[in-house]
Amino acid sequence: MTVQAGDHELVLDPYDYDFHEDPYPYYKRLRNHAPLYRNDELSFWALSRHRDVLQGFRNSTTLSNKFGVSLDPASRGPHASKTMSFLAMDDPAHLRLRTLVSKGFTPRRIRELEPRVTEIATRHLDALLAGAQGGTVDYVDEFAGKLPMDVISELMGVPEADRVQVRAWADGVMHREEGVTDVPPEAIEASLNLIVYYQQMVAERRTTPADDLTTALLEAEIDGDRLTDDEVLGFMFLMVIAGNETTTKLLANAAFWGHKNPDQLARVYDDVSLVPLWVEETLRYDTSSQILARTVSGELTLYDTTIPDGDVLLLLPGSAHRDERVFDNPDDYVIGREIGSKLMSFGSGAHFCLGAHLARMEARVALTELFKRIRGFEVDEANAVRVHSSNVRGFAHLPITMETR
Repeated sequence: MTVQAGDHELVLDPYDYDFHEDPYPYYKRLRNHAPLYRNDELSFWALSRHRDVLQGFRNSTTLSNKFGVSLDPASRGPHASKTMSFLAMDDPAHLRLRTLVSKGFTPRRIRELEPRVTEIATRHLDALLAGAQGGTVDYVDEFAGKLPMDVISELMGVPEADRVQVRAWADGVMHREEGVTDVPPEAIEASLNLIVYYQQMVAERRTTPADDLTTALLEAEIDGDRLTDDEVLGFMFLMVIAGNETTTKLLANAAFWGHKNPDQLARVYDDVSLVPLWVEETLRYDTSSQILARTVSGELTLYDTTIPDGDVLLLLPGSAHRDERVFDNPDDYVIGREIGSKLMSFGSGAHFCLGAHLARMEARVALTELFKRIRGFEVDEANAVRVHSSNVRGFAHLPITMETR
Protein backbone atom coordinates (compact mmCIF):
# COMPACT_ATOMS: atom_id res chain seq x y z
CA MET A 1 0.00 0.00 0.00
CA THR A 2 1.28 3.46 -0.86
CA VAL A 3 0.16 6.43 1.19
CA GLN A 4 0.81 10.03 0.21
CA ALA A 5 2.36 12.46 2.69
CA GLY A 6 -0.93 14.34 2.87
CA ASP A 7 -2.27 11.80 5.36
CA HIS A 8 -1.22 13.58 8.56
CA GLU A 9 -1.07 10.36 10.57
CA LEU A 10 1.37 8.89 8.08
CA VAL A 11 4.08 11.49 7.62
CA LEU A 12 7.77 10.70 7.41
CA ASP A 13 9.82 13.90 7.47
CA PRO A 14 13.49 13.14 8.24
CA TYR A 15 14.05 16.81 9.14
CA ASP A 16 11.23 17.07 11.69
CA TYR A 17 12.37 17.57 15.30
CA ASP A 18 9.49 15.58 16.76
CA PHE A 19 10.53 12.69 14.53
CA HIS A 20 14.11 13.02 15.84
CA GLU A 21 12.89 12.79 19.45
CA ASP A 22 11.14 9.48 18.80
CA PRO A 23 10.86 8.08 15.27
CA TYR A 24 9.54 4.69 16.31
CA PRO A 25 5.78 5.45 16.44
CA TYR A 26 6.12 6.96 12.95
CA TYR A 27 7.90 3.85 11.71
CA LYS A 28 5.27 1.55 13.17
CA ARG A 29 2.47 3.39 11.37
CA LEU A 30 4.41 3.15 8.12
CA ARG A 31 5.09 -0.59 8.53
CA ASN A 32 1.43 -1.28 9.23
CA HIS A 33 -0.27 1.12 6.84
CA ALA A 34 2.24 2.28 4.22
CA PRO A 35 5.06 -0.25 3.76
CA LEU A 36 5.85 1.65 0.57
CA TYR A 37 5.50 5.32 1.45
CA ARG A 38 5.62 8.36 -0.83
CA ASN A 39 6.47 11.91 0.25
CA ASP A 40 5.71 14.27 -2.65
CA GLU A 41 6.90 17.36 -0.82
CA LEU A 42 10.43 16.04 -0.29
CA SER A 43 10.32 13.79 -3.39
CA PHE A 44 11.21 10.40 -1.93
CA TRP A 45 9.81 6.91 -1.38
CA ALA A 46 10.52 4.85 1.76
CA LEU A 47 10.59 1.19 2.78
CA SER A 48 10.07 0.37 6.46
CA ARG A 49 9.52 -3.40 6.84
CA HIS A 50 12.49 -5.62 7.65
CA ARG A 51 12.10 -7.89 4.64
CA ASP A 52 11.84 -4.95 2.23
CA VAL A 53 14.77 -3.04 3.73
CA LEU A 54 16.97 -6.15 3.63
CA GLN A 55 16.07 -6.81 -0.01
CA GLY A 56 16.70 -3.14 -0.75
CA PHE A 57 20.22 -3.30 0.69
CA ARG A 58 20.93 -6.43 -1.33
CA ASN A 59 19.53 -5.08 -4.60
CA SER A 60 22.53 -2.99 -5.62
CA THR A 61 21.65 -3.34 -9.31
CA THR A 62 18.27 -1.58 -9.33
CA LEU A 63 18.99 0.55 -6.26
CA SER A 64 22.02 2.67 -7.03
CA ASN A 65 24.48 4.38 -4.67
CA LYS A 66 26.12 6.56 -7.31
CA PHE A 67 24.36 9.77 -6.20
CA GLY A 68 25.20 9.15 -2.55
CA VAL A 69 23.28 7.73 0.40
CA SER A 70 21.94 10.95 1.99
CA LEU A 71 18.73 12.86 1.35
CA ASP A 72 20.51 16.19 2.03
CA PRO A 73 20.68 18.22 -1.22
CA ALA A 74 24.37 19.18 -0.90
CA SER A 75 25.37 15.56 -0.35
CA ARG A 76 23.41 14.15 -3.31
CA GLY A 77 24.57 14.07 -6.89
CA PRO A 78 27.26 12.65 -9.17
CA HIS A 79 29.94 14.35 -7.01
CA ALA A 80 29.05 12.26 -3.93
CA SER A 81 31.95 9.83 -4.35
CA LYS A 82 34.45 12.65 -3.78
CA THR A 83 33.64 12.58 -0.06
CA MET A 84 31.89 9.21 0.27
CA SER A 85 34.38 7.14 -1.74
CA PHE A 86 33.08 3.72 -2.84
CA LEU A 87 29.96 4.06 -0.67
CA ALA A 88 28.72 6.42 -3.41
CA MET A 89 29.62 4.13 -6.31
CA ASP A 90 28.13 1.14 -8.09
CA ASP A 91 29.99 -1.87 -9.47
CA PRO A 92 32.41 -2.26 -11.15
CA ALA A 93 33.93 1.02 -9.83
CA HIS A 94 32.74 0.21 -6.29
CA LEU A 95 34.16 -3.32 -6.34
CA ARG A 96 37.56 -2.19 -7.66
CA LEU A 97 37.99 0.51 -5.02
CA ARG A 98 36.63 -1.58 -2.15
CA THR A 99 38.89 -4.51 -3.03
CA LEU A 100 41.99 -2.28 -3.14
CA VAL A 101 41.08 -0.56 0.14
CA SER A 102 40.51 -3.98 1.75
CA LYS A 103 44.17 -4.85 1.05
CA GLY A 104 45.14 -2.18 3.60
CA PHE A 105 42.10 -2.08 5.86
CA THR A 106 42.40 -5.67 7.06
CA PRO A 107 40.89 -7.54 10.04
CA ARG A 108 44.46 -8.17 11.20
CA ARG A 109 45.21 -4.43 11.23
CA ILE A 110 42.08 -3.85 13.34
CA ARG A 111 43.06 -6.66 15.75
CA GLU A 112 46.54 -5.21 16.17
CA LEU A 113 45.01 -1.78 16.85
CA GLU A 114 43.08 -2.98 19.92
CA PRO A 115 45.79 -2.36 22.57
CA ARG A 116 46.12 1.24 21.36
CA VAL A 117 42.33 1.67 21.39
CA THR A 118 42.40 0.52 25.02
CA GLU A 119 45.10 3.10 25.81
CA ILE A 120 43.21 5.92 24.08
CA ALA A 121 39.94 4.92 25.78
CA THR A 122 41.69 4.81 29.18
CA ARG A 123 43.13 8.29 28.68
CA HIS A 124 39.73 9.77 27.85
CA LEU A 125 38.14 7.81 30.71
CA ASP A 126 40.62 9.36 33.12
CA ALA A 127 39.40 12.81 32.07
CA LEU A 128 35.74 11.73 32.17
CA LEU A 129 36.02 10.32 35.69
CA ALA A 130 38.02 13.32 36.91
CA GLY A 131 35.28 15.62 35.60
CA ALA A 132 32.60 13.47 37.22
CA GLN A 133 34.10 14.02 40.68
CA GLY A 134 32.63 17.51 40.60
CA GLY A 135 29.15 16.21 39.76
CA THR A 136 27.73 16.07 36.25
CA VAL A 137 29.96 15.49 33.22
CA ASP A 138 29.11 15.36 29.50
CA TYR A 139 29.66 11.78 28.36
CA VAL A 140 29.68 12.84 24.69
CA ASP A 141 32.06 15.81 25.04
CA GLU A 142 34.53 13.98 27.25
CA PHE A 143 34.40 10.40 25.99
CA ALA A 144 32.04 9.19 23.26
CA GLY A 145 32.77 12.20 21.05
CA LYS A 146 36.54 11.92 21.35
CA LEU A 147 37.39 8.24 21.12
CA PRO A 148 36.20 7.30 17.58
CA MET A 149 38.03 10.11 15.76
CA ASP A 150 41.19 9.56 17.79
CA VAL A 151 41.06 5.87 16.85
CA ILE A 152 40.72 6.82 13.16
CA SER A 153 43.70 9.16 13.55
CA GLU A 154 45.71 6.38 15.21
CA LEU A 155 44.83 4.04 12.35
CA MET A 156 45.77 6.58 9.68
CA GLY A 157 48.97 7.69 11.39
CA VAL A 158 48.03 11.26 12.34
CA PRO A 159 50.71 12.50 14.79
CA GLU A 160 49.43 12.80 18.38
CA ALA A 161 50.20 16.53 18.42
CA ASP A 162 47.72 17.11 15.55
CA ARG A 163 44.85 14.94 16.76
CA VAL A 164 42.92 17.53 18.75
CA GLN A 165 42.87 19.85 15.70
CA VAL A 166 41.94 17.01 13.32
CA ARG A 167 39.12 15.99 15.67
CA ALA A 168 37.86 19.59 15.79
CA TRP A 169 37.74 19.72 11.99
CA ALA A 170 36.00 16.33 11.82
CA ASP A 171 33.39 17.54 14.32
CA GLY A 172 32.97 20.71 12.26
CA VAL A 173 32.29 18.68 9.11
CA MET A 174 29.31 16.99 10.79
CA HIS A 175 27.97 19.81 12.99
CA ARG A 176 24.58 21.36 12.18
CA GLU A 177 22.92 24.20 14.07
CA GLU A 178 19.23 23.86 14.92
CA GLY A 179 17.01 24.27 11.87
CA VAL A 180 19.81 23.89 9.30
CA THR A 181 19.03 21.06 6.88
CA ASP A 182 21.79 21.56 4.32
CA VAL A 183 25.57 21.79 4.64
CA PRO A 184 26.51 25.14 6.26
CA PRO A 185 29.58 27.23 5.26
CA GLU A 186 31.37 26.30 8.50
CA ALA A 187 31.12 22.61 7.62
CA ILE A 188 32.49 23.27 4.13
CA GLU A 189 35.42 25.20 5.62
CA ALA A 190 36.14 22.38 8.08
CA SER A 191 35.99 19.86 5.20
CA LEU A 192 38.51 21.87 3.18
CA ASN A 193 40.88 22.13 6.16
CA LEU A 194 40.67 18.39 6.73
CA ILE A 195 41.22 17.59 3.05
CA VAL A 196 44.27 19.88 2.85
CA TYR A 197 45.70 18.25 5.99
CA TYR A 198 45.15 14.74 4.60
CA GLN A 199 46.61 15.77 1.21
CA GLN A 200 49.82 16.83 2.95
CA MET A 201 49.85 13.59 4.92
CA VAL A 202 49.41 11.46 1.78
CA ALA A 203 52.21 13.38 0.04
CA GLU A 204 54.51 12.75 3.03
CA ARG A 205 53.72 9.02 3.04
CA ARG A 206 54.51 8.82 -0.68
CA THR A 207 58.10 9.80 0.13
CA THR A 208 58.37 8.48 3.71
CA PRO A 209 56.27 5.33 4.29
CA ALA A 210 55.19 4.43 7.82
CA ASP A 211 53.43 1.54 9.55
CA ASP A 212 49.92 2.97 9.21
CA LEU A 213 46.76 2.65 7.13
CA THR A 214 47.62 5.65 4.94
CA THR A 215 50.83 3.96 3.78
CA ALA A 216 49.08 0.59 3.42
CA LEU A 217 46.48 2.19 1.13
CA LEU A 218 49.19 3.82 -0.99
CA GLU A 219 50.98 0.47 -1.29
CA ALA A 220 47.85 -1.62 -2.00
CA GLU A 221 48.09 -3.19 -5.44
CA ILE A 222 46.19 -5.74 -7.52
CA ASP A 223 47.68 -6.74 -10.89
CA GLY A 224 49.44 -3.40 -11.20
CA ASP A 225 46.35 -1.38 -10.27
CA ARG A 226 46.82 1.05 -7.38
CA LEU A 227 44.79 3.71 -5.60
CA THR A 228 45.36 7.29 -6.74
CA ASP A 229 46.04 10.00 -4.15
CA ASP A 230 42.48 11.27 -4.63
CA GLU A 231 41.08 7.79 -4.03
CA VAL A 232 43.10 7.43 -0.82
CA LEU A 233 41.87 10.88 0.27
CA GLY A 234 38.28 9.92 -0.52
CA PHE A 235 38.49 6.86 1.70
CA MET A 236 40.11 8.83 4.54
CA PHE A 237 37.25 11.31 4.33
CA LEU A 238 34.68 8.50 4.24
CA MET A 239 36.10 7.19 7.52
CA VAL A 240 35.56 10.60 9.09
CA ILE A 241 31.98 10.84 7.83
CA ALA A 242 30.88 7.21 8.21
CA GLY A 243 33.12 5.93 11.00
CA ASN A 244 33.36 8.81 13.43
CA GLU A 245 29.87 10.14 14.15
CA THR A 246 28.07 6.79 13.97
CA THR A 247 30.40 5.24 16.57
CA THR A 248 30.05 8.28 18.84
CA LYS A 249 26.28 7.89 18.64
CA LEU A 250 26.52 4.14 19.31
CA LEU A 251 28.49 4.73 22.53
CA ALA A 252 26.03 7.34 23.77
CA ASN A 253 22.94 5.34 22.74
CA ALA A 254 24.31 2.34 24.65
CA ALA A 255 24.73 4.49 27.77
CA PHE A 256 21.28 6.07 27.42
CA TRP A 257 19.33 2.84 26.89
CA GLY A 258 21.37 1.07 29.54
CA HIS A 259 20.36 3.84 31.97
CA LYS A 260 16.70 3.44 30.93
CA ASN A 261 16.86 -0.34 31.46
CA PRO A 262 18.80 -0.86 34.72
CA ASP A 263 17.58 -4.44 35.10
CA GLN A 264 19.25 -5.30 31.79
CA LEU A 265 22.46 -3.47 32.62
CA ALA A 266 22.84 -5.07 36.07
CA ARG A 267 24.06 -8.27 34.41
CA VAL A 268 26.76 -6.36 32.50
CA TYR A 269 28.13 -4.82 35.70
CA ASP A 270 28.44 -8.34 37.08
CA ASP A 271 30.03 -9.75 33.92
CA VAL A 272 31.73 -7.41 31.42
CA SER A 273 32.01 -10.26 28.91
CA LEU A 274 28.35 -9.40 28.15
CA VAL A 275 29.36 -5.98 26.74
CA PRO A 276 29.27 -7.22 23.09
CA LEU A 277 25.64 -8.31 23.61
CA TRP A 278 24.86 -4.85 25.03
CA VAL A 279 26.41 -3.32 21.91
CA GLU A 280 24.41 -5.57 19.55
CA GLU A 281 21.09 -4.83 21.23
CA THR A 282 21.84 -1.10 21.10
CA LEU A 283 22.60 -1.42 17.39
CA ARG A 284 19.23 -3.10 16.92
CA TYR A 285 17.09 -1.08 19.30
CA ASP A 286 18.30 2.42 18.39
CA THR A 287 20.82 2.28 15.57
CA SER A 288 22.95 5.35 14.81
CA SER A 289 22.36 4.98 11.09
CA GLN A 290 18.60 5.23 10.66
CA ILE A 291 17.97 6.22 7.05
CA LEU A 292 19.94 5.51 3.87
CA ALA A 293 19.05 6.77 0.40
CA ARG A 294 19.23 4.89 -2.87
CA THR A 295 18.42 6.03 -6.42
CA VAL A 296 16.22 3.82 -8.60
CA SER A 297 18.07 2.70 -11.72
CA GLY A 298 15.67 1.49 -14.38
CA GLU A 299 12.42 1.03 -12.51
CA LEU A 300 11.19 -0.93 -9.52
CA THR A 301 7.75 -2.35 -8.76
CA LEU A 302 6.79 -2.83 -5.11
CA TYR A 303 3.33 -3.25 -3.57
CA ASP A 304 1.71 -2.89 -7.02
CA THR A 305 3.38 0.48 -7.48
CA THR A 306 6.07 1.23 -10.05
CA ILE A 307 8.79 3.60 -8.86
CA PRO A 308 10.26 5.44 -11.84
CA ASP A 309 13.89 5.66 -12.90
CA GLY A 310 15.85 8.32 -11.01
CA ASP A 311 13.53 8.54 -7.98
CA VAL A 312 14.97 8.48 -4.45
CA LEU A 313 14.07 5.49 -2.25
CA LEU A 314 14.89 5.59 1.46
CA LEU A 315 15.75 2.39 3.32
CA LEU A 316 14.85 2.57 7.03
CA PRO A 317 16.95 0.10 9.06
CA GLY A 318 15.83 1.92 12.22
CA SER A 319 12.28 0.82 11.41
CA ALA A 320 13.28 -2.66 10.23
CA HIS A 321 14.83 -3.42 13.62
CA ARG A 322 11.50 -2.77 15.34
CA ASP A 323 9.48 -4.95 12.95
CA GLU A 324 7.34 -7.35 14.99
CA ARG A 325 7.23 -9.65 11.95
CA VAL A 326 10.89 -10.46 12.65
CA PHE A 327 11.64 -9.67 16.32
CA ASP A 328 9.68 -10.75 19.41
CA ASN A 329 8.62 -7.73 21.50
CA PRO A 330 10.82 -5.42 19.39
CA ASP A 331 10.13 -2.35 21.53
CA ASP A 332 11.72 -4.04 24.57
CA TYR A 333 15.45 -3.51 25.16
CA VAL A 334 16.73 -7.02 25.87
CA ILE A 335 20.49 -7.54 26.16
CA GLY A 336 21.31 -11.01 24.84
CA ARG A 337 18.30 -11.44 22.57
CA GLU A 338 18.87 -13.42 19.35
CA ILE A 339 19.75 -10.94 16.59
CA GLY A 340 22.45 -12.43 14.34
CA SER A 341 22.15 -11.71 10.63
CA LYS A 342 18.86 -9.84 11.10
CA LEU A 343 20.87 -6.74 12.09
CA MET A 344 21.17 -4.07 9.39
CA SER A 345 22.99 -1.30 11.24
CA PHE A 346 25.95 -1.90 8.93
CA GLY A 347 23.83 -2.53 5.84
CA SER A 348 23.85 -5.80 3.92
CA GLY A 349 25.04 -7.11 0.59
CA ALA A 350 27.68 -5.49 -1.63
CA HIS A 351 27.88 -2.31 0.45
CA PHE A 352 28.10 -3.98 3.88
CA CYS A 353 30.09 -1.61 6.09
CA LEU A 354 33.82 -2.27 5.78
CA GLY A 355 34.34 -0.78 9.25
CA ALA A 356 31.78 -2.93 11.10
CA HIS A 357 34.48 -4.92 12.94
CA LEU A 358 36.27 -1.69 13.91
CA ALA A 359 33.08 -0.10 15.29
CA ARG A 360 32.21 -3.22 17.29
CA MET A 361 35.74 -3.48 18.67
CA GLU A 362 35.80 0.21 19.67
CA ALA A 363 32.44 -0.06 21.42
CA ARG A 364 33.43 -3.28 23.21
CA VAL A 365 36.72 -1.82 24.43
CA ALA A 366 35.25 1.56 25.43
CA LEU A 367 32.28 0.18 27.37
CA THR A 368 34.30 -2.62 28.97
CA GLU A 369 36.94 -0.18 30.23
CA LEU A 370 34.18 2.14 31.50
CA PHE A 371 32.44 -0.65 33.41
CA LYS A 372 35.69 -1.84 34.97
CA ARG A 373 35.88 1.55 36.68
CA ILE A 374 32.30 2.47 37.59
CA ARG A 375 29.59 0.74 39.60
CA GLY A 376 26.75 2.92 38.39
CA PHE A 377 25.74 6.01 36.42
CA GLU A 378 22.68 8.20 35.92
CA VAL A 379 21.73 10.25 32.87
CA ASP A 380 20.35 13.75 33.37
CA GLU A 381 17.57 13.17 30.82
CA ALA A 382 16.15 16.69 31.14
CA ASN A 383 19.40 18.18 29.84
CA ALA A 384 20.27 15.54 27.25
CA VAL A 385 20.35 17.05 23.74
CA ARG A 386 19.65 15.03 20.61
CA VAL A 387 21.48 15.69 17.37
CA HIS A 388 19.20 16.85 14.56
CA SER A 389 20.11 14.95 11.43
CA SER A 390 18.19 13.48 8.51
CA ASN A 391 19.95 10.12 8.78
CA VAL A 392 21.87 9.72 12.08
CA ARG A 393 20.25 9.30 15.50
CA GLY A 394 21.90 9.96 18.83
CA PHE A 395 22.99 12.60 21.31
CA ALA A 396 24.94 15.82 20.90
CA HIS A 397 25.17 16.07 24.70
CA LEU A 398 24.54 13.43 27.36
CA PRO A 399 25.14 14.73 30.91
CA ILE A 400 25.75 11.95 33.43
CA THR A 401 26.80 11.39 37.02
CA MET A 402 28.88 8.34 37.92
CA GLU A 403 29.76 6.23 40.91
CA THR A 404 33.27 4.83 40.66
CA ARG A 405 34.31 1.40 41.91
